[in-house]
Amino acid sequence: MKRLIAGSIVAGTLFLGTALSAYADSSNAAVGFGTLFYNGGTIHTVVTPSAFPNSGTDPFFKVTNGAGGQFGIAGVAPGTAGYHGGAWAVSLVTFNAGITPYLLSSAQAVQTAAGAGDVTVTRTPAADFRCPVQP
Repeated sequence: MKRLIAGSIVAGTLFLGTALSAYADSSNAAVGFGTLFYNGGTIHTVVTPSAFPNSGTDPFFKVTNGAGGQFGIAGVAPGTAGYHGGAWAVSLVTFNAGITPYLLSSAQAVQTAAGAGDVTVTRTPAADFRCPVQP
C-alpha cells in the first residue's frame, strides 16, 4: 500500500527492491519503505517494486549525481492525466560538468533544468519498474 503525502520535503531515498538495488538505501530497505518526489511534495511507499523492463509508461526520473536529499521523481500520480498505475518509465538525469547539482523535486523542474542545459536526461528502458502509487 502507498500513500500520497503533500507537504514538506523529507530526507531519504527511493527503495526499489532487490531487482533495482542501485536505488535502494539500506536504512529504508530493511522496512521496505521509500520516498519519491512528486510536484514538490513526497510520495511514500511500503510496497516492494518489481522489475518491468522495457514496459514503462509513467515518467520517472532518477538523478545520478544530484544534491544531498535528492529522491527519484514521479512525473504522474493517481488522478493526473497519463497515470497508468505506476508502470514507471525510467529516465536517468545527470547534472552536466560545471553545474553545481541542486534539488529537483518535480518533472517540471527536470524539464526546466534540461532546457537550461544544466542536466542531460537519458531514457533507460531496461530500468523500468512497476510500483503503483495510491493516494
